Amino acid sequence: MTTLDEKILHSESLLSGLLEQALAGDGPQRVRVAWTGGKDSTVALFIWKLLVEHAGAGPVRAITLDTGCKFPEVLAFRDRLAAEWSVDLLIARPEVSLDGYPLAEDPLTCCRELKVEPLKKAVRATGTTHLLTGIRRDEHPDRAGRLEFETRTDPDHTLVNPLLDWTETDIWAFHARFGLPHCELYDRGYRSLGCRPCTTLPDGQGGERSGRAQNKEAVLSVLTGLGYF
Repeated sequence: MTTLDEKILHSESLLSGLLEQALAGDGPQRVRVAWTGGKDSTVALFIWKLLVEHAGAGPVRAITLDTGCKFPEVLAFRDRLAAEWSVDLLIARPEVSLDGYPLAEDPLTCCRELKVEPLKKAVRATGTTHLLTGIRRDEHPDRAGRLEFETRTDPDHTLVNPLLDWTETDIWAFHARFGLPHCELYDRGYRSLGCRPCTTLPDGQGGERSGRAQNKEAVLSVLTGLGYF
C-alpha cells in the first residue's frame, strides 16, 4: 500500500470484515472504538461509524479515557463531536483521587492507574470483544511491529488496529478530504495529544511525538504489555 486511497480501501475492508463477523455473532454493540479525541482515533471512529450506520446497526460505540488531567480543549471537542455524531460514549475514569497524586513522576504507575486500569474496567463493563484503535506504526518505534489484530487478556478481547500503515500526512489528508473536525490544539502547533503533565508543543526539530514526555515514551512497550493500546 502506497497511496492514501489504497490505505483507505484496506482499512475499510478490514473493518467491513469485522462488522460482518459481529453481525453474524454477538452484534456490533460488542465492538467499541478507543477514542482519545485525537486526530488518529477520530479517523478510526469516522470509518467505523460510516460502516455501522450503513448497515443500520448504529449507534457507533466508543470508550474514552478521562484521566482527570486532560486538556480542557480535548474534553470540549470530545463532548461536542460525540453529540454531533451520536456516539454511544463510555467515559472511563480512574478510581484514584488526583488530590495530591504524583502526576507523571513515575510513568508506569501513573499510566497504569489513570489509563490502563480504567480501560480494562470499561472493556469488562461493556462486554467489549473488539476494541478499535487509531495507532500507527510510524509514530513510535515500539509500535513498528504491531499487528492489525492482537489478542488481549484480562479481560479477553481483541485489539483492532486498522490504521497501522497510515502516516501522519495520510491522517491529515483524510481529515481534509472528508471535512473531519479536530481539536483546536492542533491548530496551535501540537501534533500528538496526551495528558497535560506529559504533553508540550513539539520540538521543531523533533518528530510527531517529540512533545510527549520522553520518560513515558521510553516505556511505551511496557505499558502496552500492561494493557495500554
